[in-house]
Amino acid sequence: MFAEILTVGDELLTGHTVDSNSAFIGKKLTERGYWVRRKTTVGDDVGEIEGAVREILARKPEVLVISGGLGPTHDDVTMLAVARALDRELVLCRECLEKIKAFYERLYREGYIDDPELNEGRRKMAYLPEGAEPLENSEGAAPGAYIEAGGTKVFVLPGMPREMKAMLEREVLPRLGERKFVQKKFLAEITDESKLAPILTEAVERFKVRIHSSPKGFGKFIGVIIFAESEEVAEKVREFIEGRGVKLEEMKI
Repeated sequence: MFAEILTVGDELLTGHTVDSNSAFIGKKLTERGYWVRRKTTVGDDVGEIEGAVREILARKPEVLVISGGLGPTHDDVTMLAVARALDRELVLCRECLEKIKAFYERLYREGYIDDPELNEGRRKMAYLPEGAEPLENSEGAAPGAYIEAGGTKVFVLPGMPREMKAMLEREVLPRLGERKFVQKKFLAEITDESKLAPILTEAVERFKVRIHSSPKGFGKFIGVIIFAESEEVAEKVREFIEGRGVKLEEMKI
């Protein structure tokens, strides 16, 4: 099974914002057993987004997760672009409109905004590609969307990290089945990656896991990430590597 990720935003291309969303999405998809083959980033342009979606769907991934461009402003055009890429119309989701209305009324009551009425920008967020299932945004206003297209499960999520993470955990991952892999990150107390390489190769062949090594620079310890089917298998891999004389210190991931 393989997946792709598409993040949207001019700020990601200019370097004003670091694309932490694709890293989080990639980690979660990997845990579900998906091989993330590509990550693509495009700006806030309908044609660029549409073209990227078409290109990705032509590769027929099992899953495509799109993040960014769902807000009320002029440059939030992701839903429109996705609809065009799928040759569908944008249609009003009345359920979404009611939730957006309730969201802004709550913000008004709590003193965060001075006008709770549904203006054009707020209404804009309630339009989804025809046939899409709305995904609830528990942390913000703009709903996401779930669409099946030619065998690909397409998820369209907000770009705000807090909103995206909540929606991914609650709305997306339950549709992708149980977790199949764990990821364990270590710092290997060895400064020569070429000497670590044969040990990792043997571990991969013996335990049928994926291992990624990341050198930190000459004379420094090496980062190692183990992708395994369970904590038990990951621990066996760790014991194997340490049995070859390389101490591993577990790190947060």
